[in-house]
Amino acid sequence: PTGTRVDLAVSGGTDSLSLLVLARAAGLDAVVHHVDHGLRPSSGRDADVVRAVADGLGVPVVVHRVTVAPGANLEARAREARFAAMPPGVLTGHTADDRAETVLINLLRGAGTRGLSAMGPSPTRPLLALRRSDTRTLCDALGIEPVHDETNDEPRFVRNRVRAEMLPLAADIARRDPVPLILRTADVLGDDEALLDELSRGIDPTDATALAAAPAPLARRAVRRWLSDPYPPDAATIERVLEVARNERMACDIGENREIRRSKQRLTLRGLE
Repeated sequence: PTGTRVDLAVSGGTDSLSLLVLARAAGLDAVVHHVDHGLRPSSGRDADVVRAVADGLGVPVVVHRVTVAPGANLEARAREARFAAMPPGVLTGHTADDRAETVLINLLRGAGTRGLSAMGPSPTRPLLALRRSDTRTLCDALGIEPVHDETNDEPRFVRNRVRAEMLPLAADIARRDPVPLILRTADVLGDDEALLDELSRGIDPTDATALAAAPAPLARRAVRRWLSDPYPPDAATIERVLEVARNERMACDIGENREIRRSKQRLTLRGLE
């Protein structure tokens, strides 16, 4: 509603600048948060672009500077650092195209229904029904020159290749825009995921008998919820825990110097000595 206090994540790209413009058009009481990872020589100038647009709209800007070391999983670590620096519940400018890319990335990683229904509708993602072309059109119409992040052109990042190669190829093969099709599938899987999650809440994951008797999709979810701290265990770990529940083994290692052990029909989580 008009007057609502919101925090906005604004990198300076077309999507996040559109988020800023639309938030002000909706009469929200906004504060912009810009995170400088220092990963590009020109990254310091991004804040200047953000400030120029925000100042024109009368919106205050907070700049956060974080350090992300080079190395493996750079995208994921940069994302974690970014959200750690900003307030909880910050609004982001993710669009329908971002969601479709995430679904495909998760598919390539062998994800289940949770990963394939990724980034569903949320109050923190108010632009999710818009396309990237919409945010470009908005910025062009307002004469806003967004930041060009050179790392978005680097093929070493999986998302960039999905965006630049995989989706255009899918469009050529399907002879239509694949993004609405991908999102329709993601929405269907999201409904299935929500139902299975709700059903799995009736299972006590420490009750070996109940866990062994439950349908496998529900048992896996019960174990995943139990052992998520904060990230869920992988599929192989979950299957080892279910083997303990079925009395196929007495105990199993679940990583980080921890194990699951069965005793008197109960499963316990304990640290390894």
